[in-house]
Amino acid sequence: MGSEALATEIPKGIGKLAFVLQEDIDMTPGFTSPPDPRAFQLQVWELVRRIPPGKVATYGQIAALVPTPPGLSAKDYRAFGPRWVGGAMAACPTGVPWQRVINAQGKISLRRGSGESEQRALLGAEGVIFDERQRVDLKRFGWEGPQT
Repeated sequence: MGSEALATEIPKGIGKLAFVLQEDIDMTPGFTSPPDPRAFQLQVWELVRRIPPGKVATYGQIAALVPTPPGLSAKDYRAFGPRWVGGAMAACPTGVPWQRVINAQGKISLRRGSGESEQRALLGAEGVIFDERQRVDLKRFGWEGPQT
């Protein structure tokens, strides 16, 4: 296939489709946003509101709790869902405890408009402790998900 242009029609409702060049021969699709970004954000924010003070969840954990959007394979969703959760958290309204969502390593991922120190202070005020490597012990402080 080489590096020639690849034309494709994006099916309605699939979301924005980007192409990532791999090894100058193969083109693989990558979704840059969920099919219905607003609906996805609302689901994420509702879940995050359920994380109790003193607990944290990871981007991937939140993504796994949101159903795979229509038109996506489970494999694609596993690959892109955590990034989409990050995007939802960057855009969250007041009242969503954004500080309680961290990365899979137990570390803070920087948020636009505020720094690591604010998130760390908010979590510290809730009793969350960081170790010498600036990580949260997910076994101790990890949220087990919504109680159904």
